[in-house]
Amino acid sequence: MAERSAKQLGLSKADLPNSIIEVIATLSKAGFDAYIVGGGVRDTLLGLNPKDFDAVTDARPHEVKDLFGKRCRIIGRRFQLAHVYSGRDMIEVATFRAPPPTGNEHTTSDGMIVRDNVWGDIHQDFARRDFSINAMYYEPLKGVVHDFCNALDDIKNKTLRLLGHAPLRIEEDPVRLLRALRFKAKLGFEFDEELSQQFHDDNWALLDQVSPHRLYDESQKMFTGGYLVPLLPLLFEYGAIRHLIIYPPEKPSRLVNQVAINTDKRIALGKSINPAFFYAALLWDNYLHQLAKFKKKNMPFHDAQLQAASKVIDRQRIKTAIPRFAEQFIRDIWVMQPKLANPRVKQIPQLAEHPRFRAAFDFLLLREQCDDELNPLSESTNGMGEWWQTYQTLSEKQKQQAIDSFAGDSRRGASKSSRNRNRSRNRQEDQAGSGTKASNETAYTPKPPKQKVETSSTQNKHYAAERAQLEKLSLGKLAGEQSPQKKQPSPLFTINADKMAKQVPQQTDIEKQQAQAHKVAGNKPQSAKQNEPSSSAKPTAQKAAKASTDKVVSSQLVVKKDVVLLPKAEPIPSQRRRRQPSQQLSQSERLQAAKSEQAATSDNKAEASKSDVKPLAESKPQAAKAKQAESKQAKSSKAAVAIADKVIPKSDRVPATRRRREPSSTISVSERVANEKNKS
Repeated sequence: MAERSAKQLGLSKADLPNSIIEVIATLSKAGFDAYIVGGGVRDTLLGLNPKDFDAVTDARPHEVKDLFGKRCRIIGRRFQLAHVYSGRDMIEVATFRAPPPTGNEHTTSDGMIVRDNVWGDIHQDFARRDFSINAMYYEPLKGVVHDFCNALDDIKNKTLRLLGHAPLRIEEDPVRLLRALRFKAKLGFEFDEELSQQFHDDNWALLDQVSPHRLYDESQKMFTGGYLVPLLPLLFEYGAIRHLIIYPPEKPSRLVNQVAINTDKRIALGKSINPAFFYAALLWDNYLHQLAKFKKKNMPFHDAQLQAASKVIDRQRIKTAIPRFAEQFIRDIWVMQPKLANPRVKQIPQLAEHPRFRAAFDFLLLREQCDDELNPLSESTNGMGEWWQTYQTLSEKQKQQAIDSFAGDSRRGASKSSRNRNRSRNRQEDQAGSGTKASNETAYTPKPPKQKVETSSTQNKHYAAERAQLEKLSLGKLAGEQSPQKKQPSPLFTINADKMAKQVPQQTDIEKQQAQAHKVAGNKPQSAKQNEPSSSAKPTAQKAAKASTDKVVSSQLVVKKDVVLLPKAEPIPSQRRRRQPSQQLSQSERLQAAKSEQAATSDNKAEASKSDVKPLAESKPQAAKAKQAESKQAKSSKAAVAIADKVIPKSDRVPATRRRREPSSTISVSERVANEKNKS
């Protein structure tokens, strides 16, 4: 073991973030050994800016949890780790590990480690590291770097070397092959002889036993590290791409290379990226192949798109477990390509507001830059990338004007026809010869279709026909002409007032007939001779009716310019007229009146007898009050009888459902109230 001074190696405590210093100091104060290990020390020695720092200690994960409390979170099953949060930074704290014991519980039949929660010391942990350049331990508080395997010499020589026996270390963890390719692309190091011999099919086959989730995490590190351009050829050269992507091509396409270049540029500028975008480019050829198969089955185009995308993503999930949100991201990019290439006028604002519009638009631009139309299975872009790029820079008013111009442009018809040709099986054969010509002429849109030019004679005939139609319809003044004088329209028919007068009955006669009917209904005992009109009066009444009807019709009818307007008819009542009540008293009402008179006389007699039986001990003022009450009661009874005589009695026909309660024959309500007052 060699201990080197950090100052001699160019390492300083001041260059480290406060988060890692705080974690190391907290563990050291608690009595534990703590070091900075891994890529943070390696990149600092190489003059690079490390993304994160990892710590290693002899404290167990639960002890780290007890020390940091809520800021700590234990993750992992195979490798238990403690994530300590310090401000916005996250520090990964691992425990010293020992070699796994020989047994079926920790390793598989091929020697791959499945359980690794075996704790040890720093020397055992050093032996468990994969590469020598990752096995340096840095104590920032003491300013010491511990090198157990001459890792400083490997960094100086730019050599990648596995610790221990290389075949055994690959069997323990086949992902180390991918890590070796990633370090070679990132650092520019070369493999040593023993490591370079491990890239064969037998070792690559071991990746099939690795969890798809772990392979996805490793692929994210490769795609988002900022060194995708040098890494991409290595994945194809060493055969790693066959175990990461389903049905990979022999070499990366122009589209994939361009996406790799743009991804590294965005990372260098500090911009955010989405790893699923690179997956969309890698699986684009597979999607087109599946889409062509479903189109041959005469499926609707949109359904064929969804089926092809789902099939490709389902198969890719076997290799790398792409999350659900990433799968939907990839699917939306693919499905939106024909919509952006051949947009409908009404859907343009909706497409621009789609959450995946920016990603789909970038993919469309990359396809145009890489001449993706030359692919026989690819859909045409129709040069719409430039149009969408300009559309995003316009204001709301300008966007509407652009949409209107796009709708009225003749090239829209050409794009629609090309869209229909795209859905046919022989579209590529039709456009094979015209593809290069269109690209040389313009890079914006295909050549618009030819339109028929109208001659001057046909235009004059057209304008003359429109003018004649306007004159017939009288829709307004023509340019430079006066409108003709309006003529009164002739009536469609005429009405003879004399004939109509005979048909219109007189209103007075109707009222007289109704009055006679009411009289007949009210006077039942009268004779039939009185109810019927006399025979001699009939002709006179008819003559008078005719004369009156002539006067009424002549006064009510309005004739204006040979047009006769009829008077409004008398409104007919919607309900039947109610029968007038009879003025004579019925037998039942007479009986009720007689009963009320008898009750009044009996009440007077009873009150008189009660007044005689009163005790003689009553005082004079009480007697006077009693006499006054009796006089008031008598007056009220007489007034009630008088009012009852004047009230017009109702008919005998009372509805059974609403029969009124008959009054008591003994005493009335007013009399009961008066009696109760006297008693009190």
